[in-house]
Amino acid sequence: MKVEVCFSPALYPYYASGNNHITVVVDIFRATTTMCAALKNGARSIISVASIEEAQDYKAKGYLVGAERNVKRCDFADFGNSPFDYTADRVSGKDIVFTTTNGTQAIDMAKDSDILTVGAFSNISALADFCTDKQKDVIVLCAGWNNRFNMEDSLFGGALARKLIDRGYISASDATQVALSMWKEAVPDVRSYIDRTEHIKRLEAHNLQDSVEYCLTEDTVNLIPVYNKETKKITIG
Repeated sequence: MKVEVCFSPALYPYYASGNNHITVVVDIFRATTTMCAALKNGARSIISVASIEEAQDYKAKGYLVGAERNVKRCDFADFGNSPFDYTADRVSGKDIVFTTTNGTQAIDMAKDSDILTVGAFSNISALADFCTDKQKDVIVLCAGWNNRFNMEDSLFGGALARKLIDRGYISASDATQVALSMWKEAVPDVRSYIDRTEHIKRLEAHNLQDSVEYCLTEDTVNLIPVYNKETKKITIG
């Protein structure tokens, strides 16, 4: 079995020939971390939509909506894109519509995968076990920033690849090797490594840096969000 890291959604069509693989969508700051938190806190499902217009349509139908663009919460939304917004008292038993700048676009792109999951540092060990149990090749799809490379998602790609290789996977490409090298360099002090990133500066500019430590902490969530093609909802797999 092979593990591949795709550094940008713009590159994904070149990796996803055939659908017999697991695609792990990752948007560390903050969409996929937030989805994991919402499901941990009892949300029944996440309805991921790519556009603001779709989210507004759901809002008009009475759904709870999380919506963010360029790190800021949209004015019509019930929630932004912080894992701390989705508390149990607000989301337990509810379907949550969710749209973000990058993460939900990547989910939309990968929705035809045989298995589509959501990954974050918060569920990384459970995710590695899930992939290994399924005995399928894995593509880590980094949401990036507006189709551009970013460090935090690519770093997660290296971290997950390391765990999968330790379980018997093989590196599929130069991109995976680069991600593994990034992770090896970062391991002694992941926060200092991440502090160099563009996205940290965006979060700090809007006083949203409070979630950074949580987004970088491993194994706070023991669940796998999985996209259901029939219902078009993300639920606990």
